[in-house]
Amino acid sequence: MKTLKFTLSLLALLCTFSLAFGQEGVIVYEVKMNMHRMLSKEREAMKSMIPEYNVNKQALYFNPEASLYKRLVDEEEEATAGSGGVMFRERNAFWELYLKPTQSKRVSLRDFNGKKYLVQDSLTMLPWKFGEGTKTVAGYPCKQASYFDEKRKQTVVAWYTDKLRPFLGPDSYASLPGAVLEVDINEGERVIKALQVDLRPLKKGELVEPTKGERISEKQFQALMNEQIERMRQNGGNMIIRN
Repeated sequence: MKTLKFTLSLLALLCTFSLAFGQEGVIVYEVKMNMHRMLSKEREAMKSMIPEYNVNKQALYFNPEASLYKRLVDEEEEATAGSGGVMFRERNAFWELYLKPTQSKRVSLRDFNGKKYLVQDSLTMLPWKFGEGTKTVAGYPCKQASYFDEKRKQTVVAWYTDKLRPFLGPDSYASLPGAVLEVDINEGERVIKALQVDLRPLKKGELVEPTKGERISEKQFQALMNEQIERMRQNGGNMIIRN
């Protein structure tokens, strides 16, 4: 209970601090995933058929109170040739993440099996450990923080700057006392890195809470995914799911 009270107090303090910044704008990230490292040993032969990396861009729109993280382009990605000469074309998955720290609010818009879901949950404090490393990302001085995700067996290293408001970052990495500009998962398995930070007034419609879709909890959505995985296993299929 003491931990919960401390977390809520810290959240309120940081949110008050963020309001003092009065900042708004957009951060453009490059997301680079190593597809070869995602393959199981049984499927390593596929390395010659698929590109080693999948790269796309995401945008994080933010103001002092909220943020919206989503794919930057709503069109098909350009075709990419694998080393075996096979062409791949990826259609963007419809996905958005809306965060409002002042209300500990988290709403994720996800497209699953052709149906849109609004997955609602509260913000969580990740077990960050602060390091002494520093680096510059997108022109901003950054400090290091890291933690180990027991559930996914992932080592996560983040670089955040206190020159932008706290509780701001890509995906779910938004619980540090500054804006997260780079995330490295499992030493290059997936890297999310800010390419540019544009502090400017937001345009109408750029930061809007998602409202269209069936409202369910994170637990209910995970149950739907588990059912789909089990069906594919029974049919001898394989799939990679990005969380």
